[in-house]
Amino acid sequence: MSKDSVLSNAVPGEKRPLGIYIHIPFCIRKCLYCDFLSAPSDEAAREAYVKALLSEIRAQAPLYADYCVETVFFGGGTPSLLTEGQAAAVLDGLYQRFSFVPEKKREITLEANPGTLTAEKLRSWRASGINRLSIGLQSAHDDELKALGRIHTWKEFLVGYEEARRAGFSNLNIDLMSALPGQSVASWMDTLKKTADLKPEHISAYSLIIEEGTPFYEWYGQKEDAGPGSGTDPSKTERHPSRPERKPLPSEEEDRLMYEKTGEFLKERGYGRYEVSNYARPGYICRHNLSYWERTDYAGFGLGAASLRENVRWNNTADMAEYLAHAGEEGDDTVIKKERICLDRRGQMEEFMFLGLRKTEGVSADAFRSLFGEELETVYAEPAKRLAREGLLARSRKENGEIFFRLTQKGIDVSNYALAMFLF
Repeated sequence: MSKDSVLSNAVPGEKRPLGIYIHIPFCIRKCLYCDFLSAPSDEAAREAYVKALLSEIRAQAPLYADYCVETVFFGGGTPSLLTEGQAAAVLDGLYQRFSFVPEKKREITLEANPGTLTAEKLRSWRASGINRLSIGLQSAHDDELKALGRIHTWKEFLVGYEEARRAGFSNLNIDLMSALPGQSVASWMDTLKKTADLKPEHISAYSLIIEEGTPFYEWYGQKEDAGPGSGTDPSKTERHPSRPERKPLPSEEEDRLMYEKTGEFLKERGYGRYEVSNYARPGYICRHNLSYWERTDYAGFGLGAASLRENVRWNNTADMAEYLAHAGEEGDDTVIKKERICLDRRGQMEEFMFLGLRKTEGVSADAFRSLFGEELETVYAEPAKRLAREGLLARSRKENGEIFFRLTQKGIDVSNYALAMFLF
């Protein structure tokens, strides 16, 4: 079935919008900082997983008869490990069973590792309906990539990037990471410049977080306040012979300077920040990610995938054997669905605030009133006043009279503290 075959029953405006997330839990090898649900695999394991994924899609699709899909996001892991036929099969399974908005209005993203891109894959993905790639560059410096355990080089990234353009991709995101081992402010700015010179439509710029359970945590995270500037001395821990030299992390001051310069530089190059760590040229914000921050319903398929439907959240099982055995079972209470949370009114308010305030636009007081029948400034009077006094929260009125609350630059700098104030 073609990607346009379901348009006859997709009536925009009559069905609720839906995003779909597809988790591909495979990679060539784990990066040293990665705590995502992923692991190396062989072709047989990937083929078995795709079959289970298609079974889950078939079984769960009837629950979404009242929805119309606007965005799809293949995340991982490394979704670009999929063969041309596997990616097309998953999309075909979605096209057959879900209503979609017209093709020109869809956003279908696939995350890609530069070390796995081929011209054949890129052409096939584009032909199957994928119209946005998110390419994980992280750094333009090979020594920094090696320190992260990445499988690609800067030159390999450039080849993949140009092949993506030749394949017809006109919406490309590049993922970057700052505060890396051995990284200086100068090398970070060089990465930003080289990336912006390529003129991608979107840039995601994150600061490295040391996550428990990763090799980086063993090396850098022994202190409770581990992270950039934690003071951990990697030279005093035993070096594994198969791992790269452990270089020190940048100081907290260097990390903060990298963050500040990122916003300034990308603004000069025409990229507007619309979320704490995301920048886009006009018209190219990531609609799928924006739907998370605005709490639009989404269906997650695959190992460990998260879903939100009618204020109920759940995650799929993270156990591969359990997933493969039960992914095709029908109904809303299958064994693969775990950690189900029914959000009450208070929980919905909390999410409205701490997710919405990630956006640089902030949250709308009018939207809050429309959803909950109460005034935002009444429900959150104390935290709003306190954060305003501390210079972390600002109130503004648009030309149409709509009132917004947003984090200031200072508030974004301490966003974890600021957002926690909106939890009851």
